[in-house]
Amino acid sequence: MRADFTKLDRAFNPRCVVVVGDSGMYMWLRGLSNFKGSKYSVQVNEQTGKDIEEKLKIKNYKSVLEVPEAIDLAIVSVNRKYAMSVLDDLIKKGAAAAHFFTSGYSETNTEEGRQYEKELKAKAEAANFHIIGPNCMGLYNPRVAIKQSGGQYDDSWGPVGFISQSGTHAINFSLEAHLQGVDVAKSVSFGNGIILDSAEFLDYLGQDKEIKIIGMYLEGLRDGRRFMEVLKKVAKIKPVVIWKGGRTASGARAIASHTGSLAVPYAIWEDAIKQFGGIPVKNMDEMVDTIKALLYVEPVKGNRVGLTGGSGGQSVAITDAFTEAGIDVPPFTKKTIDELNTFYNVIGGGMTNPIDTGNSNRVQLNRIMDIVEADENIDNVVLLVGLGMGSAGANGQDTVPGGVGAVTALRKRSRKPVLAVVYSPFSSGGVSEARKTIKALQEGGVPAFSTLERAAKALKNTMEYYQARK
Repeated sequence: MRADFTKLDRAFNPRCVVVVGDSGMYMWLRGLSNFKGSKYSVQVNEQTGKDIEEKLKIKNYKSVLEVPEAIDLAIVSVNRKYAMSVLDDLIKKGAAAAHFFTSGYSETNTEEGRQYEKELKAKAEAANFHIIGPNCMGLYNPRVAIKQSGGQYDDSWGPVGFISQSGTHAINFSLEAHLQGVDVAKSVSFGNGIILDSAEFLDYLGQDKEIKIIGMYLEGLRDGRRFMEVLKKVAKIKPVVIWKGGRTASGARAIASHTGSLAVPYAIWEDAIKQFGGIPVKNMDEMVDTIKALLYVEPVKGNRVGLTGGSGGQSVAITDAFTEAGIDVPPFTKKTIDELNTFYNVIGGGMTNPIDTGNSNRVQLNRIMDIVEADENIDNVVLLVGLGMGSAGANGQDTVPGGVGAVTALRKRSRKPVLAVVYSPFSSGGVSEARKTIKALQEGGVPAFSTLERAAKALKNTMEYYQARK
C-alpha cells in the first residue's frame, strides 16, 4: 500500500499518542515520559487501569473509542487474539496510524500465525489504515520524545533518517551513532511490514528536507521492483546506505524466523543496490562510519590519500589498510619532499607517504599536515590523532601539534577531504577519551574513526558514491 505522507507526518510528529494494552512494567507508557503532547492508556483490566493512573498519572480508558482527542499514533501491545478488535476501533476512531508491537504472525512460520497476519493485513488494506509492523519497535523522533526504547536520547537530533526491519538494530544504531557524534532525526522499526514496507518509509524520508542521509537495515523485500524504483528516485537527491542482513545461508534461515522475510542472494542484492544508487554496507560499524564520512567530508574527487601522524609500525599498518580498501597511497611530489627536507629529521622517521613522524618530528606535525595537504599527488588527507602521546584529545589542548584544534583548523582551510583516526594506547582515559575526541573532531567538521580499517572503508564507500554520481 502506498503511504499517505500526511498520516505519517502525524504519526512521526504526534500531538496525541494512545498506548493500547501495555501492562507489566508499562514499557511503552514509561517511554512517553518526556512527550509533551496528550497521552492516554487503553487497558481493559480495571485494576491495571487504576495502577496506570495512580503510578504514571496517565488517564486510562477501556476502549480506543472513549479517548477524547483525535489519535495521531497508537502503540498496540496486546495479544494477537485481540489485535483485530483493536484495529476495528482504531479505524472507527480515524487514527492516523498504529505501531503494532504485537507479534506472533508470519515470523512464527506457522499456519495460525500466517492466518492472523493475513486477516490483519486485509482489514487494514480495506480501510487504507497505516499499520507499522506488526512485530516491531515502531517510531523514534527525538525532537518530540517518541521513542523505541527508554534509553534513547531526546535532547538532540540530527540530519539522519534510519529504516530498519529489526528493532534492536534501530535502537542500537541511534545510540552508537549518537556516541560518535551523529544524531537521528527520524527512525522506524517496521518488522513484518505487512502494510507499510521499506519502500514506503524510504519514499517518505526521501522527501523530508530535514533528513540529509538515510540508513537502512533490511532482511528482505516484499515488492522488489517498487523498492528499486523508490531507491533510484531517492538516491538522486540524498545518500542511501543499506545494510543487508542474511548474507549467508544460515543468516537467511534466521531472517525467516525474525520477520518472515524471504532472503535474496547477497551478490545479486549488492549489484542491484549499486545499480540503483544505494551504498551497500555489511555491518553496523560500516553503516555508522559511512554515514559519518558522507556527513562531514567534502565531495571526494580522487582516489589518492596522504597519510601522516603515525610512527613505526603504524605507518605500515595504515598503508596496508587504505591500500587493501582500494585507495591509492602514492609517493609525494618532489616539491613536497624538498620542503620537508628543510627541517625534517630522518633519524627515527620517514617522509615518504605515509609520513613516519617518529618522536623527533612530532612537534612539527602542524607544518607537516599543511605540506601534505598542498601536495598535488594527494586528493584526501588522513591524520592519526594519538591520545596520551603528546597529541591533544578533547580536553582543550588545542595548541598541541596534531591535536583536535590543529586538525579542525586544517579542515576549515582545506578544499580536500580531511579525516582522522583516533587511537589511545597511552591514554589513561581510554575509550571514554577517544569517544570525546571523536565527537570534538566532528564538531569541527572532521569525521573521526576508531580504527584504520574503518576509516579506509568509510572513505572508499564515500568515494564510490561520488564517482557514481558523475
